[in-house]
Amino acid sequence: MSTTIGQNSSFGQSTVLGYPRIGANRELKQAVEAYWAGRIDAAALEQTAAGLRAGVWQTLRDARLDAIPSNTFSYYDHVLDTAVAVGAIPDRFRRLGLSELDTYFAMARGVDAEPALELTKWFASNYHYLVPEIGPDTVFTANPAKALQEYAEARALGITTRPVLVGPATFLLLAKGADPFARLDDLTETYAEILGALADAGVAWVQLDEPAYVADRTPAEIDALRRTYARLGALTHRPQIFVATYFGELGDALPALLATGVEAVGLDLVAGPGNLARLAAAGPLRGTTIVAGLVDGHNVWRTDLRAAAAAGATVAGLADHVAVSTSCSLLHVPVDLAAETALDPQLAERLAFARQKVDEVVLLGRALRDGTAQLPPPLPPVPAGWRRDDVRARLSALGSNGRRRGDYAVRAVRQQERLTLPELPTTTIGSFPQTAELRAARAARRAGTLDDAGYAERMRAEVAQVIRLQEELGLDVLVHGEPERNDMVQYFGEQLDGFAATDHGWVQSYGSRCVRPPIIYGDVARPAPMTVAWATYAQSLTSKPVKGMLTGPVTILAWSFARTDQPLADTADQMALALRDECHDLEAAGIRVIQVDEPALRELLPLRTADQQGYLDWAVGAFRLATSGVADSTQIHTHLCYSEFGEVITAIDALDADVTSIEASRSKMEVLDDLAAIGYGRGVGPGVWDIHSPRVPSHDEVADAVRRAVAAVPARRLWVNPDCGLKTRGYPEVEASLRRLVAAAAEVRGH
Repeated sequence: MSTTIGQNSSFGQSTVLGYPRIGANRELKQAVEAYWAGRIDAAALEQTAAGLRAGVWQTLRDARLDAIPSNTFSYYDHVLDTAVAVGAIPDRFRRLGLSELDTYFAMARGVDAEPALELTKWFASNYHYLVPEIGPDTVFTANPAKALQEYAEARALGITTRPVLVGPATFLLLAKGADPFARLDDLTETYAEILGALADAGVAWVQLDEPAYVADRTPAEIDALRRTYARLGALTHRPQIFVATYFGELGDALPALLATGVEAVGLDLVAGPGNLARLAAAGPLRGTTIVAGLVDGHNVWRTDLRAAAAAGATVAGLADHVAVSTSCSLLHVPVDLAAETALDPQLAERLAFARQKVDEVVLLGRALRDGTAQLPPPLPPVPAGWRRDDVRARLSALGSNGRRRGDYAVRAVRQQERLTLPELPTTTIGSFPQTAELRAARAARRAGTLDDAGYAERMRAEVAQVIRLQEELGLDVLVHGEPERNDMVQYFGEQLDGFAATDHGWVQSYGSRCVRPPIIYGDVARPAPMTVAWATYAQSLTSKPVKGMLTGPVTILAWSFARTDQPLADTADQMALALRDECHDLEAAGIRVIQVDEPALRELLPLRTADQQGYLDWAVGAFRLATSGVADSTQIHTHLCYSEFGEVITAIDALDADVTSIEASRSKMEVLDDLAAIGYGRGVGPGVWDIHSPRVPSHDEVADAVRRAVAAVPARRLWVNPDCGLKTRGYPEVEASLRRLVAAAAEVRGH
């Protein structure tokens, strides 16, 4: 075997699986969007990117981390980066004749000639990845240029790194096409070429991520994983291989991996505590490094370092060599807690962002290596003021009776009598463009140069403009446009007790889209109405119905950093109770349609089938608790987007919403077949316009989408709407696209 493969101890005692790539102040977002807008060229974009990469490596080196990852930077998405690395670029994008960078962005965002790749959630997270398209004619070609470039950049700084790629099995299990997994042997040979090229450059270790194997996998899929890594492990010229898994328990795939000859296997011991028992059952390990994910990379709470050290010691008793890591990439948490100077000290002392989690990993590594680390004492008990006994009493009194509505057939008649909508009613999902002027007004308010009255006046002017535009376009059910909202979750978190907001806690959601998830630290309660004034003002400007717009309890939970000292179900019910009160107040104020969005319903679904029904029961129960307090004549909508809906289709039905709008444009209405299969019988609005792409769909494209929908769903139950909210788009494309949407609905309605 080549001397490129060194001793396992060379891995080091501490590492992380990845680090935030957006920059402490979202520098990547600003540079990428400037490039898209034509304000900077590719060279300027790459200069910013190189600076961000160097900053991360230097931060990790200065923290005394033993093993530092590279190739975790991405202009848009690491799965798309892997597709480029293996040559999986669909021909329709190759034929565009664009530069390599612009071809990459065309795959991510689409262009006038071609829609983008599908976008969906990365396992149990709010990160979205681009779905590779793999067919029998896909020709895999090794392209390690990006990984080699980043490795060389780090070496120039005196830093040796470990390149990271999505592993071949997970890559194909996430892909779309005619049985992509059947191409695993072909793809494995491409990875073999990439590993050879990395070895030629002096790379000692490579990290291949295989998180798909913490979900249920068939014996054939597990055997394919074994064959893949046996093949790669048998290469005589390659770096040492670290197979990283995260987001759950590896199960039967663990012994399969251990038998392959790879030098290191990573186990998530936070989301997958059962990995310890499985590791013990495998027997004493000789020659394999176990990389123990002891620090939570998916949440912001400080690690109980004493408990983590005990778990690490257990692993050390089972394996020759143990390294400490984060449970997953730190991509999912903000960059640095030090930037948050306004947080309550009682809360701040309990938190750790990416930079602080690196310190925790290093400290645990030292503790396991030689016992010299001084581990801090446990935190004091949670402050009594964080508990709300009145909320707990109300929930107990409501019981199951607070989660039921009347029969849908009766509701539908009463709602139509009240709303008098046409066949194929048109609407949007909620938000309208967040313009530079709106962002400037929000910034001025934060800076104290615009008072609350001036800010409210500016927002009301925007609402009036949005209402006028929708009436001019001919939409049937209107929205107020949400100009006052910074984010669909953060906005509510800032108004609910039990939540804390950050000033700089940005996390990448997809591409250049970043969010600031609030932190749930205590019992949740609503001190005052949150949306009623905006909804009633908008309704006063038009005779058409205006939707009240709320984010659902499961989505608020999923897109926040949740407390870990009580079951998620209890926190979801507390939020549902607050939203129930908001629905009641909206209805009392004359709002006839209320939309409660749950795009994260699929996101929190446990990866193992055995755990899923319990989650779905409480998730559906929380939504119904929030929405079941209104009259039959009040129409409840919900919205879901960018997930594999087939896996939760019965739960979508069980939500019992009167109308469900759902992402469907990139998937060509596939979700309608799933709904038909379960006999779904309420209103549905499959998206006919992909708003995550800047391209404006043609009239024929939208009309064809409406026709496909009508072929699957009776027109009397069908709504016509975009895939998602419009906050990230500009007004010219919004107006053009909505005109085509309304015209397409009218055309199909006329036939």
